[in-house]
Amino acid sequence: MTFFSILLALLIEQLKPLRADNPVYAWIKYFATRMEAWFNAGQARHGRLAWCCMMLALMVPTALIYWLCLHIGFAAAFIWNVVIVYLTLGFRHYSHYFTSIQLALNTGDETTARTLLAEWTKQDTTNMEVGEISRIAVEKALITTHRNVFGVFFWFLMPIGPACAVMYRVSEYLARAWNEPDHMRNENFGRFAAQAFYWIDWIPARLTAAAFAVVGNFEDAIFAWRNFAGRWKSETDGIILSAGGGAMGVLLGTPDENASTILPVDASIVDASELDEESDAPPGDAPTPRALQSTVGLVWRAVLLWMFLLLLLSIAIWVA
Repeated sequence: MTFFSILLALLIEQLKPLRADNPVYAWIKYFATRMEAWFNAGQARHGRLAWCCMMLALMVPTALIYWLCLHIGFAAAFIWNVVIVYLTLGFRHYSHYFTSIQLALNTGDETTARTLLAEWTKQDTTNMEVGEISRIAVEKALITTHRNVFGVFFWFLMPIGPACAVMYRVSEYLARAWNEPDHMRNENFGRFAAQAFYWIDWIPARLTAAAFAVVGNFEDAIFAWRNFAGRWKSETDGIILSAGGGAMGVLLGTPDENASTILPVDASIVDASELDEESDAPPGDAPTPRALQSTVGLVWRAVLLWMFLLLLLSIAIWVA
């Protein structure tokens, strides 16, 4: 049932993408804002309490409805699974930005590409060159796909899958909403949300990196993952982007700015003893607009790999 739930939800999303500003997401954002207003008294324990309360408020009803559907019948549980996967997946939420940037770069319209990238990433793209636009678009696409697709896949496979999928997507949102805005960056309130998502995403991030390696250039992906993942401020982002860049043969990211200029590896950033003797820079070439097409291929191959493994797992469970 799990395999067909994900497959049907993916097909529905391809035909009818769920907008990023849909009412369900809008309500969760409003709820998160209210929880922050109610609980934020300036201490980390208040953020921990707010996080737990919000998770219980969303996960418990989801799990209870799933349990009720199981008792009603297979069809009811299947429909509920499809609904939850459709709501938690975000394969097409932001793909229009990526596709439009790719088309703009292919036609030489750098101005439009900069505008679209600024809308998508909320960065200042005024003076960005084509290579820099390509690089940031690729990085954003890889991270977004992981958090909106592969992470959901992993947690949906857990017991009480629908509730776990909701937990993953909501925890990812809280880690951003309670830490990234200017008025929240130095607050203790969001510290627990960030730590909780780090551990929730610990295994999925590594499985995503492994999938990129399997469907891409395995040797370069593993080499980049092992030696250069520490160049990113975020350990999770570093693992995914180093493996993804190595799999495609594309240089991604910088140690200090996350994706604004390519810099050689420096001994102050990475211990030279951890690198292979012949290596002084990550494998790959500087990003070009062609890297965006490579990203599309890598992501789809990784999706097919996940679905194939899920099918094998479903068959094994059914036979057993």
